[in-house]
Amino acid sequence: MLDISRELNRWFEEGREFAVATVVGVSGSAPRGLGAALAVDSDGTAIGSVSGGCVEGAVYDLCQQALQDGGSVVERFGYSDEDAFAVGLTCGGILDILVAPFTATTPARAVVSSAVSAMIRGEPAALTRIMRGPADLLGASLLVHADGTYEGSYAGGRSELEQAAAAQAHALLQAGRTGTVELSEDGSLCPGGLTLLVEAAVPPPRMIVFGAIDFAAALVRVGKFLGYHVTVCDARPVFATRARFPDADDVVVGWPHRYLERTPTDERTVLCVLTHDAKFDVPLLQQALRMPVAYVGAMGSRRTHTDRTRRLREAGLEERELARLRSPIGLDLGARTPEETALSIAAEIVADRHGGTGLPLTDARTPIHRDPGHRAALGVG
Repeated sequence: MLDISRELNRWFEEGREFAVATVVGVSGSAPRGLGAALAVDSDGTAIGSVSGGCVEGAVYDLCQQALQDGGSVVERFGYSDEDAFAVGLTCGGILDILVAPFTATTPARAVVSSAVSAMIRGEPAALTRIMRGPADLLGASLLVHADGTYEGSYAGGRSELEQAAAAQAHALLQAGRTGTVELSEDGSLCPGGLTLLVEAAVPPPRMIVFGAIDFAAALVRVGKFLGYHVTVCDARPVFATRARFPDADDVVVGWPHRYLERTPTDERTVLCVLTHDAKFDVPLLQQALRMPVAYVGAMGSRRTHTDRTRRLREAGLEERELARLRSPIGLDLGARTPEETALSIAAEIVADRHGGTGLPLTDARTPIHRDPGHRAALGVG
Protein backbone atom coordinates (compact mmCIF):
# COMPACT_ATOMS: atom_id res chain seq x y z
CA MET A 1 0.00 0.00 0.00
CA LEU A 2 3.00 2.30 0.43
CA ASP A 3 3.31 2.69 -3.32
CA ILE A 4 -0.06 4.46 -3.61
CA SER A 5 -0.05 6.25 -0.25
CA ARG A 6 -0.29 9.76 -1.74
CA GLU A 7 -3.33 8.92 -3.84
CA LEU A 8 -4.99 7.05 -0.97
CA ASN A 9 -4.40 9.96 1.37
CA ARG A 10 -6.25 12.22 -1.06
CA TRP A 11 -9.12 9.72 -1.27
CA PHE A 12 -9.34 9.60 2.52
CA GLU A 13 -9.39 13.41 2.70
CA GLU A 14 -12.13 13.54 0.08
CA GLY A 15 -14.22 11.01 2.02
CA ARG A 16 -14.28 8.49 -0.80
CA GLU A 17 -15.24 4.88 -0.24
CA PHE A 18 -12.95 2.37 -1.90
CA ALA A 19 -11.41 -1.09 -1.72
CA VAL A 20 -7.71 -1.91 -1.71
CA ALA A 21 -6.16 -5.09 -3.09
CA THR A 22 -2.70 -5.75 -1.66
CA VAL A 23 -0.12 -8.39 -2.54
CA VAL A 24 0.35 -10.35 0.69
CA GLY A 25 2.11 -13.42 -0.69
CA VAL A 26 4.47 -14.06 -3.61
CA SER A 27 5.86 -17.37 -4.82
CA GLY A 28 7.92 -18.03 -7.92
CA SER A 29 8.25 -15.48 -10.68
CA ALA A 30 5.91 -12.53 -10.16
CA PRO A 31 6.23 -8.95 -11.44
CA ARG A 32 5.43 -7.14 -8.18
CA GLY A 33 6.34 -7.74 -4.56
CA LEU A 34 4.76 -7.71 -1.12
CA GLY A 35 2.75 -4.59 -0.41
CA ALA A 36 2.04 -3.67 -4.04
CA ALA A 37 -1.53 -2.39 -4.17
CA LEU A 38 -4.43 -1.55 -6.46
CA ALA A 39 -7.35 0.54 -5.21
CA VAL A 40 -10.79 1.03 -6.75
CA ASP A 41 -13.26 3.65 -5.54
CA SER A 42 -17.06 3.54 -5.64
CA ASP A 43 -17.06 5.35 -9.01
CA GLY A 44 -14.82 2.69 -10.55
CA THR A 45 -11.65 4.78 -10.62
CA ALA A 46 -8.54 2.63 -10.20
CA ILE A 47 -5.02 3.48 -9.03
CA GLY A 48 -1.96 1.31 -8.58
CA SER A 49 -1.16 -2.20 -9.70
CA VAL A 50 -0.71 -5.64 -8.15
CA SER A 51 0.73 -7.54 -11.08
CA GLY A 52 2.01 -5.22 -13.75
CA GLY A 53 -1.11 -6.05 -15.78
CA CYS A 54 -1.39 -9.83 -15.41
CA VAL A 55 -4.42 -10.13 -13.13
CA GLU A 56 -5.59 -6.54 -12.85
CA GLY A 57 -9.02 -7.22 -14.38
CA ALA A 58 -9.88 -10.01 -11.98
CA VAL A 59 -8.61 -8.02 -8.98
CA TYR A 60 -10.55 -4.96 -10.11
CA ASP A 61 -13.74 -7.05 -10.02
CA LEU A 62 -12.88 -8.33 -6.53
CA CYS A 63 -12.50 -4.76 -5.30
CA GLN A 64 -15.90 -3.81 -6.65
CA GLN A 65 -17.41 -6.89 -5.01
CA ALA A 66 -15.78 -6.03 -1.67
CA LEU A 67 -17.33 -2.58 -1.82
CA GLN A 68 -20.74 -4.13 -2.35
CA ASP A 69 -20.65 -6.79 0.37
CA GLY A 70 -18.32 -5.06 2.83
CA GLY A 71 -16.15 -8.09 3.51
CA SER A 72 -12.41 -8.76 3.22
CA VAL A 73 -11.12 -11.77 1.30
CA VAL A 74 -7.78 -13.32 0.36
CA GLU A 75 -7.62 -14.75 -3.16
CA ARG A 76 -4.80 -16.74 -4.79
CA PHE A 77 -3.83 -16.33 -8.41
CA GLY A 78 -1.56 -19.01 -9.80
CA TYR A 79 -0.44 -20.53 -13.05
CA SER A 80 -2.19 -23.61 -14.37
CA ASP A 81 -3.13 -24.91 -17.80
CA GLU A 82 -6.78 -24.21 -17.05
CA ASP A 83 -6.63 -20.69 -15.66
CA ALA A 84 -3.39 -19.16 -16.95
CA PHE A 85 -4.95 -17.22 -19.77
CA ALA A 86 -8.20 -16.60 -17.93
CA VAL A 87 -6.49 -14.11 -15.64
CA GLY A 88 -3.26 -13.60 -17.54
CA LEU A 89 -0.76 -14.81 -14.90
CA THR A 90 1.39 -16.74 -17.36
CA CYS A 91 4.76 -15.96 -15.74
CA GLY A 92 4.60 -19.05 -13.54
CA GLY A 93 4.25 -17.24 -10.23
CA ILE A 94 1.63 -17.29 -7.48
CA LEU A 95 0.11 -14.18 -5.92
CA ASP A 96 -1.97 -14.00 -2.76
CA ILE A 97 -4.10 -10.86 -2.74
CA LEU A 98 -5.87 -9.36 0.28
CA VAL A 99 -8.91 -7.35 -0.80
CA ALA A 100 -10.32 -5.06 1.88
CA PRO A 101 -13.07 -2.42 1.66
CA PHE A 102 -12.71 1.01 3.27
CA THR A 103 -16.22 2.37 3.61
CA ALA A 104 -17.48 4.90 6.12
CA THR A 105 -18.17 2.09 8.61
CA THR A 106 -14.96 0.05 8.13
CA PRO A 107 -13.26 -0.24 11.56
CA ALA A 108 -9.75 -0.11 10.06
CA ARG A 109 -10.43 3.05 8.02
CA ALA A 110 -9.10 5.48 10.64
CA VAL A 111 -5.95 3.44 11.26
CA VAL A 112 -5.07 3.08 7.57
CA SER A 113 -5.81 6.76 6.98
CA SER A 114 -3.40 7.62 9.79
CA ALA A 115 -0.84 5.25 8.29
CA VAL A 116 -0.80 6.77 4.80
CA SER A 117 -0.67 10.24 6.33
CA ALA A 118 2.37 9.27 8.41
CA MET A 119 4.03 7.80 5.33
CA ILE A 120 3.60 11.03 3.39
CA ARG A 121 5.09 13.02 6.27
CA GLY A 122 8.11 10.72 6.24
CA GLU A 123 7.52 9.42 9.74
CA PRO A 124 8.84 5.90 10.45
CA ALA A 125 5.81 3.65 10.91
CA ALA A 126 4.63 0.13 10.15
CA LEU A 127 1.14 -0.78 8.99
CA THR A 128 0.30 -4.33 9.99
CA ARG A 129 -2.78 -6.11 8.67
CA ILE A 130 -4.10 -9.59 9.31
CA MET A 131 -4.05 -11.64 6.10
CA ARG A 132 -4.80 -15.05 7.63
CA GLY A 133 -6.76 -15.87 10.75
CA PRO A 134 -10.32 -15.82 12.09
CA ALA A 135 -12.84 -14.33 9.66
CA ASP A 136 -13.70 -11.50 12.04
CA LEU A 137 -10.04 -10.40 12.13
CA LEU A 138 -9.21 -10.55 8.42
CA GLY A 139 -7.96 -7.13 7.36
CA ALA A 140 -7.79 -5.80 10.93
CA SER A 141 -5.01 -3.22 11.18
CA LEU A 142 -2.56 -1.68 13.60
CA LEU A 143 -0.23 1.26 12.99
CA VAL A 144 3.03 0.83 14.88
CA HIS A 145 5.25 3.85 15.52
CA ALA A 146 9.02 4.08 15.90
CA ASP A 147 8.77 4.17 19.70
CA GLY A 148 6.78 0.92 19.78
CA THR A 149 3.39 2.49 20.53
CA TYR A 150 0.52 1.63 18.22
CA GLU A 151 -2.88 2.80 17.03
CA GLY A 152 -5.88 0.62 16.34
CA SER A 153 -7.35 -2.43 17.98
CA TYR A 154 -8.65 -5.91 17.30
CA ALA A 155 -12.28 -6.56 18.13
CA GLY A 156 -13.15 -8.62 21.18
CA GLY A 157 -10.67 -7.34 23.74
CA ARG A 158 -7.62 -9.02 22.25
CA SER A 159 -5.04 -6.72 23.85
CA GLU A 160 -2.42 -9.44 24.29
CA LEU A 161 -2.72 -10.39 20.63
CA GLU A 162 -2.40 -6.73 19.62
CA GLN A 163 0.75 -6.37 21.70
CA ALA A 164 2.29 -9.48 20.14
CA ALA A 165 1.48 -8.24 16.64
CA ALA A 166 2.80 -4.76 17.41
CA ALA A 167 6.06 -6.18 18.76
CA GLN A 168 6.63 -8.20 15.59
CA ALA A 169 5.82 -5.18 13.40
CA HIS A 170 8.14 -2.98 15.42
CA ALA A 171 11.02 -5.40 14.83
CA LEU A 172 10.47 -5.22 11.06
CA LEU A 173 10.18 -1.43 11.24
CA GLN A 174 13.55 -1.19 12.98
CA ALA A 175 15.06 -3.29 10.19
CA GLY A 176 13.33 -1.17 7.53
CA ARG A 177 11.65 -4.24 6.06
CA THR A 178 8.27 -5.11 4.61
CA GLY A 179 7.37 -8.75 5.16
CA THR A 180 5.02 -11.32 6.64
CA VAL A 181 4.98 -12.57 10.21
CA GLU A 182 3.48 -15.74 11.65
CA LEU A 183 1.95 -15.62 15.11
CA SER A 184 1.50 -19.26 16.08
CA GLU A 185 0.02 -19.05 19.53
CA ASP A 186 -0.75 -22.03 21.72
CA GLY A 187 -4.42 -21.11 21.60
CA SER A 188 -4.49 -18.66 24.48
CA LEU A 189 -4.23 -15.65 22.19
CA CYS A 190 -5.58 -16.85 18.87
CA PRO A 191 -6.41 -20.47 18.10
CA GLY A 192 -4.80 -21.47 14.81
CA GLY A 193 -2.52 -18.45 14.77
CA LEU A 194 -2.34 -15.44 12.50
CA THR A 195 -0.36 -14.29 9.51
CA LEU A 196 0.36 -10.58 9.32
CA LEU A 197 1.51 -8.40 6.46
CA VAL A 198 3.78 -5.67 7.81
CA GLU A 199 4.54 -2.71 5.54
CA ALA A 200 7.39 -0.67 6.99
CA ALA A 201 7.73 2.97 5.97
CA VAL A 202 11.12 4.41 6.82
CA PRO A 203 13.03 7.46 5.55
CA PRO A 204 14.63 6.77 2.17
CA PRO A 205 18.11 5.25 2.21
CA ARG A 206 21.05 7.54 1.63
CA MET A 207 23.33 7.77 -1.37
CA ILE A 208 26.38 9.91 -0.73
CA VAL A 209 28.35 10.89 -3.82
CA PHE A 210 31.86 12.18 -3.16
CA GLY A 211 33.33 14.28 -5.95
CA ALA A 212 31.46 17.12 -7.64
CA ILE A 213 32.14 16.11 -11.25
CA ASP A 214 29.93 15.67 -14.30
CA PHE A 215 29.62 11.94 -13.62
CA ALA A 216 28.27 12.81 -10.18
CA ALA A 217 25.49 14.96 -11.66
CA ALA A 218 24.26 12.00 -13.73
CA LEU A 219 24.53 9.65 -10.75
CA VAL A 220 22.49 12.05 -8.62
CA ARG A 221 19.64 11.88 -11.12
CA VAL A 222 19.73 8.07 -11.22
CA GLY A 223 19.95 7.88 -7.42
CA LYS A 224 16.85 10.03 -7.04
CA PHE A 225 15.04 7.85 -9.59
CA LEU A 226 15.86 4.80 -7.44
CA GLY A 227 14.44 6.46 -4.34
CA TYR A 228 17.59 7.51 -2.50
CA HIS A 229 18.15 10.67 -0.50
CA VAL A 230 21.19 11.90 -2.42
CA THR A 231 24.01 14.05 -1.05
CA VAL A 232 26.95 15.43 -3.01
CA CYS A 233 30.10 16.24 -1.05
CA ASP A 234 33.29 17.89 -2.30
CA ALA A 235 35.97 19.98 -0.63
CA ARG A 236 36.07 22.46 -3.51
CA PRO A 237 33.41 25.18 -3.15
CA VAL A 238 33.69 26.24 -6.78
CA PHE A 239 32.42 22.82 -7.88
CA ALA A 240 30.08 21.80 -5.05
CA THR A 241 27.23 24.19 -5.84
CA ARG A 242 23.47 23.93 -5.96
CA ALA A 243 23.53 25.27 -9.52
CA ARG A 244 25.60 22.29 -10.68
CA PHE A 245 23.55 19.73 -8.74
CA PRO A 246 19.93 20.95 -8.71
CA ASP A 247 18.58 17.41 -8.28
CA ALA A 248 20.57 16.60 -5.14
CA ASP A 249 18.86 16.71 -1.75
CA ASP A 250 22.02 18.15 -0.17
CA VAL A 251 25.21 19.70 -1.52
CA VAL A 252 28.00 19.82 1.06
CA VAL A 253 31.31 21.64 0.89
CA GLY A 254 33.82 19.85 3.07
CA TRP A 255 36.56 17.26 3.19
CA PRO A 256 34.88 13.95 2.37
CA HIS A 257 36.24 11.91 5.27
CA ARG A 258 35.36 14.60 7.78
CA TYR A 259 31.81 14.84 6.44
CA LEU A 260 31.44 11.06 6.61
CA GLU A 261 32.59 11.09 10.23
CA ARG A 262 29.76 13.34 11.31
CA THR A 263 26.87 12.32 9.03
CA PRO A 264 24.31 9.60 9.85
CA THR A 265 24.60 6.36 7.90
CA ASP A 266 23.08 2.90 8.27
CA GLU A 267 23.12 -0.52 6.65
CA ARG A 268 21.13 0.82 3.68
CA THR A 269 23.56 3.64 2.84
CA VAL A 270 25.56 3.54 -0.39
CA LEU A 271 28.80 5.47 -0.79
CA CYS A 272 30.05 6.37 -4.27
CA VAL A 273 33.57 7.81 -4.37
CA LEU A 274 34.12 9.61 -7.66
CA THR A 275 37.01 11.86 -6.62
CA HIS A 276 39.79 9.49 -7.86
CA ASP A 277 42.34 11.63 -6.03
CA ALA A 278 44.46 9.91 -3.38
CA LYS A 279 44.37 12.83 -0.96
CA PHE A 280 40.58 12.51 -0.83
CA ASP A 281 40.15 8.80 -1.55
CA VAL A 282 42.47 7.20 0.97
CA PRO A 283 41.25 8.84 4.21
CA LEU A 284 37.65 8.54 2.99
CA LEU A 285 37.85 4.85 2.04
CA GLN A 286 39.88 4.04 5.12
CA GLN A 287 36.84 5.08 7.11
CA ALA A 288 34.09 3.94 4.76
CA LEU A 289 35.31 0.34 4.47
CA ARG A 290 35.08 -0.05 8.23
CA MET A 291 31.48 1.18 8.41
CA PRO A 292 28.37 -1.07 8.27
CA VAL A 293 27.05 0.47 5.05
CA ALA A 294 25.47 -1.39 2.13
CA TYR A 295 27.89 -0.48 -0.63
CA VAL A 296 31.22 1.28 -1.16
CA GLY A 297 32.38 1.93 -4.71
CA ALA A 298 35.26 4.02 -6.04
CA MET A 299 35.89 5.38 -9.54
CA GLY A 300 39.22 5.12 -11.30
CA SER A 301 41.25 3.14 -13.77
CA ARG A 302 42.68 -0.26 -12.89
CA ARG A 303 46.06 1.42 -12.38
CA THR A 304 44.42 3.90 -9.99
CA HIS A 305 42.73 1.02 -8.18
CA THR A 306 46.04 -0.82 -7.74
CA ASP A 307 47.74 2.28 -6.36
CA ARG A 308 44.78 3.09 -4.13
CA THR A 309 44.67 -0.44 -2.74
CA ARG A 310 48.38 -0.28 -1.94
CA ARG A 311 47.90 2.99 -0.07
CA LEU A 312 44.94 1.57 1.87
CA ARG A 313 46.99 -1.46 2.93
CA GLU A 314 49.73 0.87 4.09
CA ALA A 315 47.08 2.78 6.05
CA GLY A 316 46.24 -0.42 7.93
CA LEU A 317 43.20 -1.88 6.17
CA GLU A 318 42.89 -5.66 6.23
CA GLU A 319 42.08 -7.84 3.24
CA ARG A 320 38.54 -8.54 4.45
CA GLU A 321 37.93 -4.79 4.57
CA LEU A 322 39.45 -4.20 1.14
CA ALA A 323 37.28 -7.00 -0.27
CA ARG A 324 34.21 -4.79 0.32
CA LEU A 325 35.45 -2.16 -2.12
CA ARG A 326 33.79 -2.12 -5.57
CA SER A 327 36.53 -0.67 -7.75
CA PRO A 328 36.56 0.21 -10.56
CA ILE A 329 32.99 1.17 -9.70
CA GLY A 330 30.04 -0.17 -11.69
CA LEU A 331 29.20 -3.10 -13.93
CA ASP A 332 30.87 -3.68 -17.27
CA LEU A 333 28.35 -2.15 -19.66
CA GLY A 334 30.91 -0.54 -21.93
CA ALA A 335 29.77 2.82 -20.53
CA ARG A 336 31.42 5.99 -21.80
CA THR A 337 29.19 8.99 -21.12
CA PRO A 338 28.35 10.26 -17.61
CA GLU A 339 24.80 8.97 -18.02
CA GLU A 340 25.95 5.52 -19.12
CA THR A 341 28.46 5.40 -16.27
CA ALA A 342 25.78 6.38 -13.77
CA LEU A 343 23.62 3.57 -15.12
CA SER A 344 26.46 1.05 -14.67
CA ILE A 345 26.99 2.20 -11.06
CA ALA A 346 23.28 2.03 -10.29
CA ALA A 347 23.08 -1.43 -11.85
CA GLU A 348 25.86 -2.67 -9.56
CA ILE A 349 24.13 -1.19 -6.52
CA VAL A 350 20.84 -2.88 -7.41
CA ALA A 351 22.55 -6.21 -8.13
CA ASP A 352 24.41 -6.02 -4.82
CA ARG A 353 21.22 -5.18 -2.97
CA HIS A 354 19.27 -8.14 -4.30
CA GLY A 355 22.05 -10.66 -4.82
CA GLY A 356 21.92 -10.40 -8.60
CA THR A 357 24.66 -11.77 -10.83
CA GLY A 358 24.90 -8.86 -13.26
CA LEU A 359 24.69 -11.34 -16.13
CA PRO A 360 22.28 -10.92 -19.05
CA LEU A 361 19.05 -12.71 -18.19
CA THR A 362 19.43 -14.56 -21.48
CA ASP A 363 22.52 -16.31 -20.08
CA ALA A 364 21.57 -16.50 -16.41
CA ARG A 365 20.10 -19.64 -14.89
CA THR A 366 18.94 -18.04 -11.66
CA PRO A 367 15.34 -16.95 -10.87
CA ILE A 368 14.43 -13.60 -12.42
CA HIS A 369 12.70 -12.46 -9.23
CA ARG A 370 14.68 -13.28 -6.10
CA ASP A 371 13.13 -14.40 -2.83
CA PRO A 372 12.32 -11.11 -1.01
CA GLY A 373 14.09 -12.48 2.04
CA HIS A 374 17.34 -13.07 0.12
CA ARG A 375 18.74 -9.69 1.09
CA ALA A 376 16.43 -8.91 3.98
CA ALA A 377 18.66 -6.38 5.63
CA LEU A 378 17.76 -3.63 3.19
CA GLY A 379 14.46 -1.91 3.10
CA VAL A 380 14.72 -0.15 -0.33
CA GLY A 381 13.29 -1.81 -2.91
